[in-house]
Amino acid sequence: MALIMGWGEQVQGLRRDNAYSKLFARKPVEEITVEVTKPALGMKVHLDTDYIDARARVTAALKAEGFGVLTEIDVQATLDKKLGVTFRRYAILGACNPPLAHRALSTDLETGLLLPCNVLVYEDEDGAGATVSIIDPLVMFGMGMNPALQSVADEAGARLHRVAQALAQA
Repeated sequence: MALIMGWGEQVQGLRRDNAYSKLFARKPVEEITVEVTKPALGMKVHLDTDYIDARARVTAALKAEGFGVLTEIDVQATLDKKLGVTFRRYAILGACNPPLAHRALSTDLETGLLLPCNVLVYEDEDGAGATVSIIDPLVMFGMGMNPALQSVADEAGARLHRVAQALAQA
């Protein structure tokens, strides 16, 4: 199992809290190499297990951090039904931590546009493994985040980061 963190978590020691400013202060910029081909939306974990087991592990890891799965979209079945196309097993899970959702919605009702937190589980092309991608709440909230929501986004991000770590260590 490999843990592949998104931009902002682990890219040459850079972190989303802008702690990299200290890194740049210690080293000349030309010594630091960062390769980013597209903005990462969250955290990614590859599991050396089948899709069904991966979904069960994700649900258990989310539950351990206080998240339930409110919605499940079976993308494979939907694409087959609506378009008649074949697609790998791929699910979009809508994860919600009720206390965090309540805090966010009590602060700003428009936050509901960003809920729940999406978690992807999809089968490798060869079917030998599965990948889990988990949204980073700070990316989801974006640059124009209501400052009063910062603590909610931080806590949700920390919990989802622990989910990714638990999956990587399982």
